[in-house]
Amino acid sequence: MSLLSSGPILNRRSKIEGRMQLARIAELLEPFLGPANDRRLTGTDLEHISTYIDLLLRWNARVNLTAVRTPEEIVTRHFGESFFAASCLFAGSSARTLGRGISVADVGSGAGFPGFPMKLWAPSISLSLIESNHKKAVFLREVIRALGLANVNVQTSRAESLAGADYQLVTIRAVERFASILPAAANLVALTGRLALLIGSAQLDQARSLLPQFAWSQPEHVPLSRSKILAIASRTWAAQNRLPRGHGPNSTTVGNSH
Repeated sequence: MSLLSSGPILNRRSKIEGRMQLARIAELLEPFLGPANDRRLTGTDLEHISTYIDLLLRWNARVNLTAVRTPEEIVTRHFGESFFAASCLFAGSSARTLGRGISVADVGSGAGFPGFPMKLWAPSISLSLIESNHKKAVFLREVIRALGLANVNVQTSRAESLAGADYQLVTIRAVERFASILPAAANLVALTGRLALLIGSAQLDQARSLLPQFAWSQPEHVPLSRSKILAIASRTWAAQNRLPRGHGPNSTTVGNSH
């Protein structure tokens, strides 16, 4: 079964030389998403991915956004892993509408993974991309503009400086200074929220040690990867009871609609 929803866009040929064909993008993403009906990307989503890849390759020539240089690797390594995480975190046939009202923070967003793919998968989420590097933050804003995304904002800050903010979902992927960033990111998780890490399996014990106040579900192995996993955690009941009043799903979150 094809990943693509039906429609004429599948047969549309790119007029930009060297641009990836939409059908090829869909083919590369298939192992990460599976053929189930509730896991389809639309033709518009695939167009957005193609545009995003073009932007990433152009900007990467002057800003160090990613070490992955080829379009097909960008699809599998970046989009594939991110969509796999989104399909796990927003599972269900109504996932694309149930994201409404869910606040998501992508900490150390870098080139925008997994944040942007999660927004494509669940368009109703409110997304904050937290990236302290100003050049990378400019790139993220350019992606928002080029794709016409709503309810997405860029916070040019470190997670440590956002004390008092909270989100229903906080994500981390391929960040430097993992041991120092992880506790700061965990502090942004709302009372009943979740923390989602795309990490190497060897990092899981370190994450559990750093965050004893979180309970961890069984990790999900990322397709086509030897060691990459998706680890999801939530606060233990005891940790929830120790949080100060006002730190919870109804307290103020960082992020404004754009």
